[in-house]
Amino acid sequence: MAARTPGDPDHEAKTPPAPTLGATWPVWGRIGLLSFGGPAAQIALMHRMVVDERRWLTERQFLDALSFCMLLPGPEAMQLATYAGWRMHGVRGGLVAGGLFVLPGAVLIAVLAALYARFGDLPAVEALFLGVKAAVLAIVVEALLRVARRALVGPEAAVIAGTAFAALFVFALPYPLVVIGAAAWGALRLSRPAEAAAPPVRAVGRRHPLAATLATAALWLTIWLGPLAVVGALAPEVFGDVARFFSVLATVTFGGAYAVLAYMTQEAVATQGWLSTAEMLDALGLAETTPGPLILVTEFVGYLAGHRAAPAGASPLLWGLGAAAVTLWATFAPCFLWIFAGAPWIDRISARPRLRAALAGVTAAVVGVIANLSLWFGLHVLFGEVGTVAAGPARIALPEIASFDWRGAVVAAVAALLLMRVRWGVPATLAACAALGAGLVLAG
Repeated sequence: MAARTPGDPDHEAKTPPAPTLGATWPVWGRIGLLSFGGPAAQIALMHRMVVDERRWLTERQFLDALSFCMLLPGPEAMQLATYAGWRMHGVRGGLVAGGLFVLPGAVLIAVLAALYARFGDLPAVEALFLGVKAAVLAIVVEALLRVARRALVGPEAAVIAGTAFAALFVFALPYPLVVIGAAAWGALRLSRPAEAAAPPVRAVGRRHPLAATLATAALWLTIWLGPLAVVGALAPEVFGDVARFFSVLATVTFGGAYAVLAYMTQEAVATQGWLSTAEMLDALGLAETTPGPLILVTEFVGYLAGHRAAPAGASPLLWGLGAAAVTLWATFAPCFLWIFAGAPWIDRISARPRLRAALAGVTAAVVGVIANLSLWFGLHVLFGEVGTVAAGPARIALPEIASFDWRGAVVAAVAALLLMRVRWGVPATLAACAALGAGLVLAG
């Protein structure tokens, strides 16, 4: 399969001949190892290494692909790497680039989850995680401010964000419903007449046969869901539950891991009982300290689910690793489906104003979603007891004021200072706050 777009003058004039597939392995491996700091930092790193330094993609190709990946569920940085690999070497290149982007972080999360399941209840470990949880609160708030500056470009976007926040925090509506509603609102309301009247963007490249797209989609849908169906039919119940839950989650993760975390917590904690709210906060802290997409937090959840479901006489480690493997497959296999089926259409999709408007609606809603997550984090980090007040269809979380933890507030303030004023990176901030939190606990 020829992955390059034939007849694309921008590509032919401005990019050198593609390297061999073997020559790209070290670059994708380096990107995977250095991909700390969330999608913004990961995309910036990829841009420097793929566009600026090696010119494997032109600026236009990179930005068009990024816009397309933001329309998709799942980690946009990993999907962008998959697209770049596909553009140069077809499916094999996409598998190498996307796989190496995820692999280093996945290995580290598996190791950390195993250690956490074995030693997480020790006082010393709990003292370290006090600081990590408080730092995560500051990280989420910073993400909220960053996304809001980009997304809230007008009063209607602010209304979408506020509506999304109320739908989640006040009425506890399902997250997928919020995303679908925001996309529909954006497509119908944010496509302004002036934009519609603007000259269309010219779609370059040869028209891709629809039959080829459908065949690719059917193949990768089978690759994704086939093994999970076997797991659900033949494996112990917890593996089937993990497969079903994370397959659904993979289709609604618009806006990144921060946006979907509250929904995942509601299901994994309240419905499935795989872990506690405090452990979910620990999971996000571990995912923040490792390279790769933040959605790798799902692997941690899957590991704990399998570890705790192991029957007497079975190895909790093997059960945990098995459930983690199922989680990884359910989370990342669909990313290859979206890219391999949709990549040949990127040039044409980028010229569709209504699709861009739908994306703008989802992006605005993500501000409200992350605001809900920030408040949820704040309540559970700063207060030991959080209750719920119900009034008709509304259900609002309220903390017990007497359970306020001043140590968490101090560490969160320090984390905010380091991130937003001193401009420390996420790993350094987490390390400093873990040490500070442990110090406060040991000091009594």
